[in-house]
Amino acid sequence: MKISYNTWPYSSFFVWVPAYTLDETIKRVAALGYDGIEIGAAAPHAFPAHLTPARRREVRKLLDEHGIDLSSMLPAPSGGPGNNPASPCSEERKHTIAHYKELIELTAEWGGKTLIYLPGWQIYGTTRRQAWQWSREALTEIAQTAGEHGITLVIEPTAHDSNLCESADDAIELMEDVSSEAVKLMFDTFHVIYRRDVITDYVYRMGQNLRHVHVSDNDRLPPGAGSADFPAFVDALIDIGYDGYLTMETGFHRRGISPDQDAREGLEYLRPLVQSKLQERAAQ
Repeated sequence: MKISYNTWPYSSFFVWVPAYTLDETIKRVAALGYDGIEIGAAAPHAFPAHLTPARRREVRKLLDEHGIDLSSMLPAPSGGPGNNPASPCSEERKHTIAHYKELIELTAEWGGKTLIYLPGWQIYGTTRRQAWQWSREALTEIAQTAGEHGITLVIEPTAHDSNLCESADDAIELMEDVSSEAVKLMFDTFHVIYRRDVITDYVYRMGQNLRHVHVSDNDRLPPGAGSADFPAFVDALIDIGYDGYLTMETGFHRRGISPDQDAREGLEYLRPLVQSKLQERAAQ
């Protein structure tokens, strides 16, 4: 298991400040000792329309120079362009599909293998059945492009922020509906905590289809700073043979948080925990 850090706390999304360039963010995350970096596709970092071919090459070179891998990418949800695959607006759905296809190409160009799929949200006046169908159709089309580029799409249930795909079972259902080798699963511990569910249940429920994890304590705190049972979480990951990234998605929910401090505290807690649990298993 490798550990990565999400760029939201450095990128002015969702909160506008503090904000840093992608170049500065890569340097800082690498210097802190992370194995990988998860890049969010929002300005000022990685909104595809803002990236010239030369700029894309610069970013790939910067990642290589600092010895840090692109663990994953994710779209910027809501806002002006929307990016809601379940929207009743057909133009928005088409834009969302095109956005994901751009991100597939960008992920591959930067050496990544994983792109997060957010199933969207049901808007008043649309039935859940219809919203689900639109999201499924979008994911089916996106998955074809992902497969062509060797990218895995991982469905994220987001209970705190949305109303369409909220649980492990929801994500599994959508994956099975699409039935593509390019579509697997992930979850964010923050959303599980919000639902008052048990984190380890998600690990075992998703099993071999679990390909990515967002790690966050309650209130988007670094792991170990809140109430979640992360020792049991790591034990469960070892049980299923998980070898993907553990990606911190913390510290972007309000102004006044130091991204460097947030990233450092999370890594200082999680890496020793993972190492000790692996050593315990090896000794058994």
